[in-house]
Amino acid sequence: MHVDVLVAEIGSTTTVVNAFHNIHTEEPSFLGQGQGVTTVEEGDVTIGLLSALEDLKKNLSVEDLTYDKFLATSSAAGGLKMSVHGLVHDMTVKASKEAALGAGAIVRLVTSGRLKPSDLRRIEELKPSILMIAGGLDHGERDTALYNAEKIAQLPLAMPIVYAGNVDNQEDIMELFKGYPGKVYITDNVYPQVDVLSVEPARKVIQEVFEEHIIHAKGMDKVHELVSGRILPTPGAVMESAKVLKEVLGDVMIIDVGGATTDVHSVTQGSEEISRILLAPEPEAKRTVEGDLGVYVNRKNLMERIGMDKLKMELSVEEEDFMNLPPIPKTEKEKRIILRLTEEAVYTSVDRHAGAVRNLFGESSGRKSVAEGKDLTEIKYIIGTGGALTRLPGTEKILAGIHEQGRGQKLFPKKEAEVLLDRDYLLASLGVLSLEYKESARKLMLKSLGLNGRENA
Repeated sequence: MHVDVLVAEIGSTTTVVNAFHNIHTEEPSFLGQGQGVTTVEEGDVTIGLLSALEDLKKNLSVEDLTYDKFLATSSAAGGLKMSVHGLVHDMTVKASKEAALGAGAIVRLVTSGRLKPSDLRRIEELKPSILMIAGGLDHGERDTALYNAEKIAQLPLAMPIVYAGNVDNQEDIMELFKGYPGKVYITDNVYPQVDVLSVEPARKVIQEVFEEHIIHAKGMDKVHELVSGRILPTPGAVMESAKVLKEVLGDVMIIDVGGATTDVHSVTQGSEEISRILLAPEPEAKRTVEGDLGVYVNRKNLMERIGMDKLKMELSVEEEDFMNLPPIPKTEKEKRIILRLTEEAVYTSVDRHAGAVRNLFGESSGRKSVAEGKDLTEIKYIIGTGGALTRLPGTEKILAGIHEQGRGQKLFPKKEAEVLLDRDYLLASLGVLSLEYKESARKLMLKSLGLNGRENA
């Protein structure tokens, strides 16, 4: 059997391979999916990938499978690890972090101002996949970014460097890194003017660097031999889908509960009312990653949040049932446990993603309301993706209950927001597909969401 495109999603616990055909026509089709256990610990992720391919052939009832193009996304072994170094925490540092997260990175280290000796030691210990330097408005402060670049250039590391600060520093940055063993990338300033974020150019550069340089899990070099097209960080691919869906459906939020992390992507500018009292600008497309909220690798954190006594009472289970969970639940008891952990991961991650209104009191001005963080009140669609939300029964009820979790003056989606599920578990794969075949990817996204032929919801 011959297909147009295969797309693999190599996750922290499971690997799936999706087959697509008729990509060049008006009626693109999703043919089927294969699944395997990700094999990072065996030292070669291609073992799990080949297992998923065999499962796909079995599901398609074919012995041989050929293809024109093979694309992939990956978040195995911790994904894309970055450190971000800017000038002012609430300005350039925040903008740099937004760019990194939106590209699909996990930001492990953030600093503001001049790098201290302890900061430099932490960079050495972390050995980030990519390091970003920012700082200074365009034609504004220059010294901090140049000082930081000089110190970073002296480290015994060879990671790719992305510079996204004051445009006046670009020539000097290249001079400082002359002879540096890693590659240096120059892109637009992430914070060019006061209260202006410009994170998209940096996001694109980070994804390009990821593809060009990063072999971030054991055996990823072999994956490059199999894959004939792009490899994106899985969260970055989901963000690409979110942006495509925003064009069609309006303001959207996508929640991806995984084995190791839970990601929330929102594409919305929020309400005019909240934007007028917002203390600092927020990007239209925002991603938060909760590295402590995963239903397999990090299930202990979720168990502690809920409380073991409460879990035993609610689910009629014992603690060893949690400890012995397989990566892919099979029994009814296992599914019941994962569903409860998924609920906690969803509500906690959205609470962290959402902004809030708070009141300030002054002697002369009295009470003044201000807003901080992401305004989700204009979200029209809440979309669930990832294995847990798309494969377990009852997840629509979890997503429909999000609006009830907004305590105090949190800026949560309203009750009217419609819940959709990525029924075919395709949004990550279609995100990478959209970079080359946007129209076909968009149609397949709507089909997976149960919105066939819906052009303007």
